[in-house]
Amino acid sequence: MTQAANPSTETLTLALSKGRIFEETLPLLAAAGVEVTEDPEKSRKLILPTSDPALRLLIVRASDVPTYVQYGAADFGIAGKDVLYEHSAHDEGGGLYQPIDLNIARCKLCVAVRQDFDYAAAIHPGARLRVATKYVQAAREHFAAKGMHVDIIKLYGSMELAPLVGLADAIVDLVSTGGTLRANNLVAVEDVMPISSRLIVNRASLKTRGARLQPLLDAFAHASLPA
Repeated sequence: MTQAANPSTETLTLALSKGRIFEETLPLLAAAGVEVTEDPEKSRKLILPTSDPALRLLIVRASDVPTYVQYGAADFGIAGKDVLYEHSAHDEGGGLYQPIDLNIARCKLCVAVRQDFDYAAAIHPGARLRVATKYVQAAREHFAAKGMHVDIIKLYGSMELAPLVGLADAIVDLVSTGGTLRANNLVAVEDVMPISSRLIVNRASLKTRGARLQPLLDAFAHASLPA
């Protein structure tokens, strides 16, 4: 169940992960008149101040952002659709509000196989496939819709190795340019879903601190609109 929002009445907390999402969030923060005063890639701090004394950043793993927001350790956060889809399987309390697709950190969740693997012949109702992924929910539902049986092998990194060493027939992973797949003699054969990053808000924070949150949400929404 959703817990009470961050007890501090002085500061709003935004949960972010390092890397592409952080970098592409900076212009959105700038549109809201906020600058981040430290680089998380250079700082060991996990809580970063901003130019707005009423807003701080919580730097966490991408997969943990929804959890921090759901339980009120952060008032709002930014997470990829891939992370949110997996989190939704465990969010029975419906603790997250997702008001805005920010259209940042765009990529695709795809099925990929070795270049010499006959994927077309392998996918048919009743067939069985071994799939390596950290996106268990998305992968299971994708192949279930085809009437297939899948043995899911959960990995957390170096996904491309799985087909190369015989651990799996296919992988389900994020693909941006496809360069890593090509470098490892893999090919994307099917799209599972388009991915972009969403703004997520703790429901209790939205009720109790909405007047302070809304200007930031509005600025993010305006900055993320297509040109």
